[in-house]
Amino acid sequence: MDARGAALTAGEGQEAAALLERTRETVNPQLRRAVESLPGSMRRVAMYHFGWEHADGTPAAGGTGKAIRPALVLAAAQALRGPGGEVEDAARAAAVAVELAHNFTLLHDDVIDRDVQRRGRSTAWTVFGIPDAIITGDAMMALALRLLAEDSHPASAEAAARLTACVIELCGGQQADCAFEQRPHVSLDECLAMATAKTGALLGCACALGALYAGAGPEEVEAMDAFGREAGLAFQLIDDLIGIWGDPGHTGKPAGADLIARKKSLPVVAALNSGTSAGEELAALYAGAMTGDDVRRAADAVERAGGRDWAQAHAADRMGRAVQQLSRAVADLGAAGGLLALAEFVTRRTR
Repeated sequence: MDARGAALTAGEGQEAAALLERTRETVNPQLRRAVESLPGSMRRVAMYHFGWEHADGTPAAGGTGKAIRPALVLAAAQALRGPGGEVEDAARAAAVAVELAHNFTLLHDDVIDRDVQRRGRSTAWTVFGIPDAIITGDAMMALALRLLAEDSHPASAEAAARLTACVIELCGGQQADCAFEQRPHVSLDECLAMATAKTGALLGCACALGALYAGAGPEEVEAMDAFGREAGLAFQLIDDLIGIWGDPGHTGKPAGADLIARKKSLPVVAALNSGTSAGEELAALYAGAMTGDDVRRAADAVERAGGRDWAQAHAADRMGRAVQQLSRAVADLGAAGGLLALAEFVTRRTR
């Protein structure tokens, strides 16, 4: 990358970081009020999950995550209506609802994947037990729909219907992901479809909700949804790379966590379907339990089989498709700077 490209990337990264920080400032007060409305034990689990409390209920500094999905809601609304506090205020309930829905999935995913760490802390199910973590996740999803049902914005009913359909699709993607772990062979097309449902659907829904709250027509809403889905698939590709090669000090998870769990992530499936000797070596490793040296050997096999390069190239391709979809909704892409900065952020992050 030349100096000009590096400077542009740094500038986009700074814009995305500022947008994410502003989103947290805008969304977190209402998000916290919603969580605090939960009954006792569920409230305690949720407050811990969001990083606002320690396990014993004492206050914590808070670590609510990157806020990418609510930021997409607000950025999509602003791309279609222009920047300003009025736009943020109008779409805030939708942004909070999307973040609650996202955290519903995180609580459940941690149980399903038996993940013991998230954001550098013990996961909720390891602290409070599986039943309480699952039930709290269910309550968060109900909170998301209640927020939209009680919102006076004219788009709230359509937004609630769209979020509900998205979560059903997302659950289908999660179910497929779990099923893949039990299958000896998964095609790349199957894995891409699963990732689109599991990750792309919610990012697409976030952008679509922002468009709805901006008063956009059906064509613009669908284009925004398509933009989010393509960007979401790029996001998942990068996330899968981090799941193999990410720094545990930054990810808050053990090195090679996805390999230890023998997950059929996109780089892994690309490697397994590569027809190479490295792909065969990876298949043999995946046939047994993986610990210690096996994890390092598996990561090396994925790379030698071309899985890492394929994932990086495909992420860039999907982002190109995302920009094409965005241009259908926003004639002047200069007005969509926030969305583009966020898309650049999620596809260039390393943790």
